[in-house]
Amino acid sequence: MQYSKISFIGGGRITKILLLGWKRAGKLPPQIFVTDTNPDILENLKRDVPEIETGVNNPAMAAGYDIIIISLHPPIVGKVLLEIKSVVKPKAIVISLAPKISIAKISEALGGFRDIVRINPNAPSIVNSGYNPIAFSSSISEAGRENVLTLFRALGDCPEVPEELLEAYAIVTAMGPTYFWFQLYELQELARTFGLSAETLKDAIPKMINGAVKTMYESGLNPQEVMDLIPVKPFVEDESAIKGSYRNRLTALYKKLKT
Repeated sequence: MQYSKISFIGGGRITKILLLGWKRAGKLPPQIFVTDTNPDILENLKRDVPEIETGVNNPAMAAGYDIIIISLHPPIVGKVLLEIKSVVKPKAIVISLAPKISIAKISEALGGFRDIVRINPNAPSIVNSGYNPIAFSSSISEAGRENVLTLFRALGDCPEVPEELLEAYAIVTAMGPTYFWFQLYELQELARTFGLSAETLKDAIPKMINGAVKTMYESGLNPQEVMDLIPVKPFVEDESAIKGSYRNRLTALYKKLKT
């Protein structure tokens, strides 16, 4: 079975990221419906991706599609699942983008519906460089699994992982870019004041980041040896505080997602 009709319940950031990623790759599904309670969100989304159809606060219509993507914050998901459980087609696939809510809980809210997927998309999917861990319910057919993987592989890597690790991936890969982007933008701005052109930085910063990560994993050096490759460390006095912030804030966030 080919799943060509795809709907989104929720038209926010992640929905926009996925749609623009598919559009950039030339892989937009032929029929896409997006519903949201906010008409302004839908209007903005339609402007960016005119190929889609939209409807204000109409989850029942979205539930009639082949693949239904729940793109909502966790506190809202349960209520919406109860609203749509009577209209989800027996051969549909329900995909949840939310952390915290398990496949078992989704199935229960949908009255025992079983063909369920959870995925943690990350923002680089917008440029087809995503890292989007995915977990399938055991009942999904091989054809259904391949349809979903084909859909999301257009956005980047899509590794199959145990469901119980999805919250860890949410902290590391889904939220990970936010830990670095503000620093990279600040570095870029400073570099411009030092005389480097925007075109030079467009080449230099990605290569520096890619090389730094490659050194971590391919040099054969331990962490201290890697960090000692560069003798000048402008932030050495701040490292303990920064590492403490990572441990405290991310551990607390992880615990919140797992309870």
